[in-house]
Amino acid sequence: MHLLEEDQGRCVKADIISTVEFNSTGELLATGDKGGRVVVFQREQESKNQPHRRGEYNVYSTFQSHEPEFDYLKSLEIEEKINKIRWLPQQNAAYFLLSTNDKTVKLWKISERDKRPEGYNLKDEEGRIRDPTTITSLRVPVLRPMDLMVEATPRRIFSNAHTYHINSISVNSDHETYMSTDDLRINLWNLEITNRSFNIVDIKPANMEELTEVITAAEFHPNQCNTFVYSSSKGSIRLCDMRTSALCDNHSKLFEEPEDPSNRSFFSEIISSISDVKFSHSGRYLMTRDYLTVKVWDINMESKPLETYQVHDYLRSKLCSLYENDCIFDKFECVWNGTDSVLMTGSYNNFFRMFDRNTKRDVTLEASRENSKPRAILKPRKVCVGGKRRKDEISVDSLDFSKKILHTAWHPNENIIAVAATNNLYIFQDKVN
Repeated sequence: MHLLEEDQGRCVKADIISTVEFNSTGELLATGDKGGRVVVFQREQESKNQPHRRGEYNVYSTFQSHEPEFDYLKSLEIEEKINKIRWLPQQNAAYFLLSTNDKTVKLWKISERDKRPEGYNLKDEEGRIRDPTTITSLRVPVLRPMDLMVEATPRRIFSNAHTYHINSISVNSDHETYMSTDDLRINLWNLEITNRSFNIVDIKPANMEELTEVITAAEFHPNQCNTFVYSSSKGSIRLCDMRTSALCDNHSKLFEEPEDPSNRSFFSEIISSISDVKFSHSGRYLMTRDYLTVKVWDINMESKPLETYQVHDYLRSKLCSLYENDCIFDKFECVWNGTDSVLMTGSYNNFFRMFDRNTKRDVTLEASRENSKPRAILKPRKVCVGGKRRKDEISVDSLDFSKKILHTAWHPNENIIAVAATNNLYIFQDKVN
């Protein structure tokens, strides 16, 4: 694999990357950070003198998506951190993406401009209004070439619909609607209408003291516009069909794995909370990530997962200290490759894991500046749990829990991955000769 690295300066809190997303062609890659900024990278075209070398990703556009706000009624600060970015399918020369912080979703248009109009009748070249008495002839304005400018403009702002913090957004396959999800409710929006949304799931109890679970993530089916799933902090996944009723509080299917009583502990409920759920590209499978495992479910089989992969089982003995330093509440994401044959998710110490569903092989790789130079080959890493440690292994006691990979993305068609490690974005690809 090879590496491109975008270092975003000293690690101040605002620079920490909070979401990563490729668009549907993989030509663009967007990242959001805790400072409310969105950075879009574009893949360079293949050069004629190096036709075998695939294009690298360079900064295409940077813009401030969200600003910090204050809710005066509740005396709460609303931070600017970008929780999720989702691209819309491209319809014309411009690109559109949705970005959200805790409360507000925005639709952004990213477009190019390489011409400017000149020769106005009522304005001079500096843009000042001319005295009408001095205008003696009519001119036809002309377009002149100029340096390429990439502009980001907010086209829609969807606000005031969530009492709780938004944790996910998902664009529907009908390309007309999307849903936004907070801890207790899911709302359905039309992309053209900002002042009205429909509540499609509401799990808020009449008495908040009876609250036992919250919604952690939700996603639309990739090609059935009426179907979506949402996951909960109790480790269950509910599949809903919007054709059955306007309010989808009664699910169509419930995917849940009964807990093994012999493994029950104080931490069982915390580590069973699902932090991410993703449909496969085919729509046949679901992937879920909890604290220690990644599971693959067949949507036609609710009783148990089809596959279970241990991400970092060596941390099972460390749950007490992970609880004390709050790491046990970290929300790791998971992604499929373009053919649904490989899964990827993050871990600690800047490690990330890949699982091949066909060969059942897995690998641990590290995204760090120390061992990653451009075009360098990534060496598999191994964690030693106890006993004698080999030279190339790392002890579980020396793992750095402040270095964690929560956000990853996989190119839709190629073996190119983006890995966010705190304030650095690493882009790896298959080895190129």
